Amino acid sequence: MQASSRAPAAAACSAMKPAHCTVLQIQIDRRGLECRDRFGTSKLSWAVGNSALHQCQSPKRYIRRQRRRHSPVLQVGCNAIIGDQNESIATQFEEICKEVPKKLGAFYRFCRPHTIFGTIIGITSVSLLPMRSLDDFTTKVLWGFLEALSSALFMNVYVVSLNQLYDIRIDKVNKPSLPLASGEFSVATGAVLVLTSLIMSFIIGIRSRSAPLICALLISFFLGSAYSVDVPLLRWKRNAFLAASCILFVRAVLVQLAFFAHMQQHVLKRPLAPTKSVVFATLFMCCFSAVIALFKDIPDIDGDRHFGVESLSVRLGPQRHMGLASWQEHHLRNYFK
Repeated sequence: MQASSRAPAAAACSAMKPAHCTVLQIQIDRRGLECRDRFGTSKLSWAVGNSALHQCQSPKRYIRRQRRRHSPVLQVGCNAIIGDQNESIATQFEEICKEVPKKLGAFYRFCRPHTIFGTIIGITSVSLLPMRSLDDFTTKVLWGFLEALSSALFMNVYVVSLNQLYDIRIDKVNKPSLPLASGEFSVATGAVLVLTSLIMSFIIGIRSRSAPLICALLISFFLGSAYSVDVPLLRWKRNAFLAASCILFVRAVLVQLAFFAHMQQHVLKRPLAPTKSVVFATLFMCCFSAVIALFKDIPDIDGDRHFGVESLSVRLGPQRHMGLASWQEHHLRNYFK
């Protein structure tokens, strides 16, 4: 039986490659022993042996039988892996959901929202001054207003973020909740936000092709940089007079006149002529900006004194400075009643 079964195998092997022949010979030898143990005899006809061998030597059928035998175990293992992956994805999603509001809140504080609100109110109010009737409120006018407002907001973010970038040590004393001082934002992140805001502001201004708007952005860029950048002849915030002059000129004069000219001359295409309303707005904002310049440094006296910033609060002391600012506010309130 064994000799007769090996003869066809040898004939089959002669037509195959050596590697395939060796594998087939090993499989037939092993399965021949299995079949002999199964049928309990050594005298089997070639037909019976051939059917037994055909039953025993099908590797594909054997592999499928092994897969069916182990499929529940594999399925359980795969389900466990998939469950772990889903749990990991859910954990990462929860962390992202917690991290995004924190970053947005830090960016909100980084932009100094009180200055943002002041810019929006100031530019919106002065942009309405050239309007003569409801017919002036067109899509073109709205687009011109949005160009002015968006470029001014980006420039506002540039100025306040540049100041934070150079005042990290001071803000750790005066304003420890700010993102750069608290470590929520790195210095590199702050620098990227500063440059992005500046580039976006100038892109919008240049695309508008408005000479008054571009001039306003250039002057704001120069004064905002001179106020904060710590290089020779700059860092004007160390001088009380120069610091107050920057705030007074930008908030009171530049915003009123430049954005009025942008709306009247560039958007509405009318001759540039100052009106009583814009003159009054400029005078009012001069007085109001003077109060801002006096009050804004009172909370920062400790850090300014420690790092050698000679603000008006440091020179006069908090009590005298507060009294002067209150006196000015009282007289302005009575004057405009």
